[in-house]
Amino acid sequence: MQRAQIPTYERIAIDLANRIHDGEFKVGEKIHGRSTLASEYKVSPETVRRAIKILEDVDIVHSAMGSGIVIASKENAFKYIHRFSNLASIKDLEKSMNRLIDERDKLDEQLLDTLRKILDYSGKLRHTNPLAPIEVEVFPDCSHIGKTISEVKFWQNTGGTVIGMKRNGDMIISPGPYAVILEGDVLLVIGDDKTYDRVLHFLKE
Repeated sequence: MQRAQIPTYERIAIDLANRIHDGEFKVGEKIHGRSTLASEYKVSPETVRRAIKILEDVDIVHSAMGSGIVIASKENAFKYIHRFSNLASIKDLEKSMNRLIDERDKLDEQLLDTLRKILDYSGKLRHTNPLAPIEVEVFPDCSHIGKTISEVKFWQNTGGTVIGMKRNGDMIISPGPYAVILEGDVLLVIGDDKTYDRVLHFLKE
């Protein structure tokens, strides 16, 4: 994701404000000319001019033809720096949020991969392992369409537990009791060896 970058001239303005606040440049003193600063920061004199203009606009420095650049206010330098410290905090939070989103996406993919592996074994283990899910499609004539898993008392009526749903090409893991049953859903159900027949009969009601 692309993020807005602070322009070079503004970064120079922030650095100069920090140097003024730290006491490297004292109020009333003159600082280096634009050419010297341009050489120090390895930028063009125009970039330095724009940086100095920012500091002038917030009354940190004053400059006049022939008198150079004079430090005007350490307090204003602090206020200016503080604006960007808040911005930095926001950017840190944004980075943290993006990192958490990436971690969540990886976890979701791991869950899906695990479920796919379970499904791969379901055909072989269906009659020997109660934890191997069966897949049952919800057809248009099902009377339970539009109702939640809890509302139709799915477990009480079938003895099966819905651990997932396939819907429009997506996999919904652990849908929970308030998930709504829709036409075309494929329910992933675990239970005993009689669960499959009970679920088929229940969905045809």
